[in-house]
Amino acid sequence: MEASFQSLSLLSSLLFLIISLIYLSSVLLTPNRHRKLPPSPPSLPIIGHLHLLKPPLHRTLRRLSQSLGPIFSLRFGSRLVVVVSSPSAVEECFTKNDVVLANRPMFLAGKYFGYNYTSVITSPYGAHWRNLRRLMSLEIFSASRLNGSSPVRQAETKLLLLDLSKNSSEKFSKVELKSKFSELSFNMIMRMITRFTANSKEAEEFRDVVREVARLSDTSNPGDFVPVLRWIDFGGHEKNLERIQGKMDAFFRGLIDEHRRDKSNDSVIDHLVSLQESQPEYYTDEIIKGLIMAMIFAGTDTSSVTMEWAMALLVNHPEVLKKARVELDTHVGQDRLIDETDLSKLNYLQCIILETLRLFPAAPLLVPHLPSSDCTIGGFVVPRDTILLVNAWAIHRDPKVWDDPTSFNPERFKNGEAEGHMLMPFGMGRRACPGSSLAHRAVGVGLGSLIQCFEWERVSEEAVDLSEGQGLTMPKLEPLEVMCKARAFLASVIGRELGMVAVVVGSLKQGLWTVTMVKIDGGLVEVWIMVKGSNGGGLSVALLVKIGAAIHFFPFSHCSFSLLCFAAMATSDANPSSDFSLIALFLLCGFSC
Repeated sequence: MEASFQSLSLLSSLLFLIISLIYLSSVLLTPNRHRKLPPSPPSLPIIGHLHLLKPPLHRTLRRLSQSLGPIFSLRFGSRLVVVVSSPSAVEECFTKNDVVLANRPMFLAGKYFGYNYTSVITSPYGAHWRNLRRLMSLEIFSASRLNGSSPVRQAETKLLLLDLSKNSSEKFSKVELKSKFSELSFNMIMRMITRFTANSKEAEEFRDVVREVARLSDTSNPGDFVPVLRWIDFGGHEKNLERIQGKMDAFFRGLIDEHRRDKSNDSVIDHLVSLQESQPEYYTDEIIKGLIMAMIFAGTDTSSVTMEWAMALLVNHPEVLKKARVELDTHVGQDRLIDETDLSKLNYLQCIILETLRLFPAAPLLVPHLPSSDCTIGGFVVPRDTILLVNAWAIHRDPKVWDDPTSFNPERFKNGEAEGHMLMPFGMGRRACPGSSLAHRAVGVGLGSLIQCFEWERVSEEAVDLSEGQGLTMPKLEPLEVMCKARAFLASVIGRELGMVAVVVGSLKQGLWTVTMVKIDGGLVEVWIMVKGSNGGGLSVALLVKIGAAIHFFPFSHCSFSLLCFAAMATSDANPSSDFSLIALFLLCGFSC
């Protein structure tokens, strides 16, 4: 036994020595054809500089740039990485070198979640990528397509307002916003893609898959940088990617099959399926799945994280919140809700969003680039197949670029004063995010609605902690909890606006009970109104309200006078009628219980 152990130990030492010699010969001892590489700190054999990388990565890279300069290089295992933190160097990257830097590194996650590197996010630069980009720009994210899907985003925002107002109509109540924003963003994207409700059991299961994909994407895979670890599937990373990809693929396949059977909805999938019928050799199921994946994973976390950071900043700066509310009251008023057509008039709201994206960009490190040939940046040679990282977070906080860079000051963007400054929350160059216009609409309406319809305060006198958590989208470390109170006009406005799409499905009379079911906004909200009249003239009322997957029960003791008036009118005629529908418009989704 002891001899076997010694042999195994000797074999391990010999293997380590061989790998070290291979590394030294290939990396350190080979004559350097690139005599002017960016500066680099001392590295270790095999792992390079991986031991220096501490989360959050964008802060670690900025600290390194302060000693090495705005352009420096690192070794992530066997991979050379160049980090750029200078506005002038970034401009050089995406002007002179834009085509050269248009490729993406082929990480293992891209093989599974990018359908073998064929999605618009992971595909190499070339004819296939240009066609996907053209499709997304003209057919998915064009102004006409976004205008057509605006009612979907508006409806989901109204549901959020309804949910928040449930316990805050008369007093301040505490609410956790991280989960609310996550659900809002997910539902917006899913309804744009499918035009079906995003609250089905299958959708709930898929949300778990999305979370798992995000977790695996946030986790660095050592095998991407140390090949021997990929060969042995260190930590079972590839096995996990394959398992989750199977679940994701099954869900996408079901969506596509369902839309082939029912083409009555003008959704993104319907549009892609129609393109497939005309060009089946190109628009394969894998291409469609890759496009769906890109929309979901690029459009969900980014919007929700931005709204959460914005609200955290606003409650820490109530004077900014007040100015934004005054702007909304002036340009939108209190007799209707903000919609996407108002955004162009709300300059201060746009300044708040831009300042939030400056301080807390959803992609603090832009999606990595990969040069297709040797190029020069800032006088340094960047060899082919080098991973290029742009530290957008560091540039957004560079005192040479921005006055008082760590302060929250939306006024810096007023009247175009910040034009020419380097702001890149959605990337730069030809690989910049094609969905930035959708993000601005979703965040604008979501954030604007919350400012317009509620009063907001911190939970305590202490400022909200703005510490950053781990993740590609730089989430807030602690989920945001705040106090909110619905403004006086909200109940009548949201009741009127949501009531426009209320439909009385049916009514049933059983003894002294009358039960009426009303669907609102295509079934996203279902209300069962239960009214019991007695021989003595008394009245008992209860509501059962289903918002998405959540069910809320409101007995008589919790219902407002307006509900009793509504219920009294409802009992006058148990049969559905146009008059009853008009009554439903008044209250449903605007009740104050």
